[in-house]
Amino acid sequence: MYRPRAFRIDEPQHLHRLIHEHALGLLVVALDGTLEASHVPVLLDADAAPHAALRFHLARANPLAAALDGTREALFVFQAEQAYISPDWYLSEHMVPTWNYAAVHAYGRPAPLDDAALQRLLGELSAVQESRLDKPAWTTNKMPEDVYARMRRAIVGFRMPLTRIEGKWKMSQNRGDADRRGVIDALADLDAPAANATAQVMRDVLEREAADRPQ
Repeated sequence: MYRPRAFRIDEPQHLHRLIHEHALGLLVVALDGTLEASHVPVLLDADAAPHAALRFHLARANPLAAALDGTREALFVFQAEQAYISPDWYLSEHMVPTWNYAAVHAYGRPAPLDDAALQRLLGELSAVQESRLDKPAWTTNKMPEDVYARMRRAIVGFRMPLTRIEGKWKMSQNRGDADRRGVIDALADLDAPAANATAQVMRDVLEREAADRPQ
């Protein structure tokens, strides 16, 4: 990922939080001379050494399922808050449009899981998402075991220890504080959840920078 110094984020807590909150990743793998991509929900094991690990599953019929044997490198792309930025929102003159966004790239070599590990993955993955809903949690106990076992045979689970993880928060850090606050105010005033969320990330970045400055 191209990461100018102003936009680099390397702190694990920020990278892990983005993955946890935006768990649908784009899995990209080179296969037979072409690039294959699948959109995949993941679980992050933040404590796995050295850079955490991702667990996920694919349909057995997906060509990637047979290709990921622990030796082939894969890339997961995660994207969070993003919004178009109008030049009219800057205090400075002669600016051009741009786009603000937060993203994480995670690299590793996924290897298949056995059925017991796949069951743990499926249970934990649904538990994380169900915990965010205002209702009694759905669990696999609501399914007949033979039906559940048959459905599991149609998928393959994987674990991908991360060899490298990179973050980029492009949130106008290359602009002055007045320009940045003008963008924050404009985004916050829009009737658009994505723009409002981007404004909050920009505020968070400003606050972290202020806290890091020598007093």
